[in-house]
Amino acid sequence: MMKAALAILIGVSILWPPALQSQATASTRGPVRVSIVRMPFTGERNAPELSPSPDALLAGGLVAALDEMGARPKLAAAVRLSPAEERQYGAWQRLALANGHLAQLVSADVRSGDLSVGLLANCSSLLGMLAGVQTAGRSGRAGLVYIDAHADFNTPETTLSGMLGGMDVAVAAGLCLTRLRVTSGLETPLRPEEMLLAGVRDVDPLEKELLDKHRVPMVSAQDLRGRSAAFRKALAALAARTDRIYVHVDLDVLDPAEVPGHSLNVPGGPTSAELGDAIAEMFATHNAVALGIASTPTGDRDKDGRSQKAAYELIRAAVRGAQAKSAGRR
Repeated sequence: MMKAALAILIGVSILWPPALQSQATASTRGPVRVSIVRMPFTGERNAPELSPSPDALLAGGLVAALDEMGARPKLAAAVRLSPAEERQYGAWQRLALANGHLAQLVSADVRSGDLSVGLLANCSSLLGMLAGVQTAGRSGRAGLVYIDAHADFNTPETTLSGMLGGMDVAVAAGLCLTRLRVTSGLETPLRPEEMLLAGVRDVDPLEKELLDKHRVPMVSAQDLRGRSAAFRKALAALAARTDRIYVHVDLDVLDPAEVPGHSLNVPGGPTSAELGDAIAEMFATHNAVALGIASTPTGDRDKDGRSQKAAYELIRAAVRGAQAKSAGRR
């Protein structure tokens, strides 16, 4: 009993030893409720409106995997538009309306004390997830940890590709596409100091000018991999400025060997185990309340299941962290 208690106390400390993350058993964890929401809308103009990825990720056995951890998973219906909204035109407008529904689901989950996990078609659903976290309490002081190989801080004036998925963080910061942001439920844009970009290593030239101008806090892939002092300092600073944190992960941040079917891979990323340790620390030691997993290759793009396995590793890591924090409070 003394050893178990000591392990719990160490697990919620800032050091968060890797041994505890891999060896903790369900008997030492708190009864964390995990609410799973699927967001299939892509918002892209030259791609199918609905992605099969969220449903496929769920169908791989996610509920059973969380059950095995001693968590209490709850499955929400996938986000859909109302009949009136179905008559709306414009990929970005329809995405925004769907994001509004996503925000309502996430907000309700966070208010009830659930760990909200979003299975997201792509990073454009950042706005809905973040809006839900922002509106979950009396204070709108929400923070964002954005884990991606790309900064996604472009605007329509700076983008090279024209992809909406490369602009979502700039939208969240209030730099562009105000209608998209507000319709998504994110009425108050985030200040740069309420963000932390992590693992970024592929930035467009004009995008870099924006990042430098707004002094957006960033930590490297190496900081994530080793959970460096710089990573912990930046995370603590974000937690001090905000009341609730949303952790967003695009799987292209990982080592390409784990997501070979991802179309935007960039060399030099952490493994899912390394990133999982960092995510577990975020949920164990700070007020992280929601996790989004975006752009998971599925089907023919993940024939051997490596990407699904990586996504599950990250989701389990968030649950481990939440369980350690819950156990430490008992």
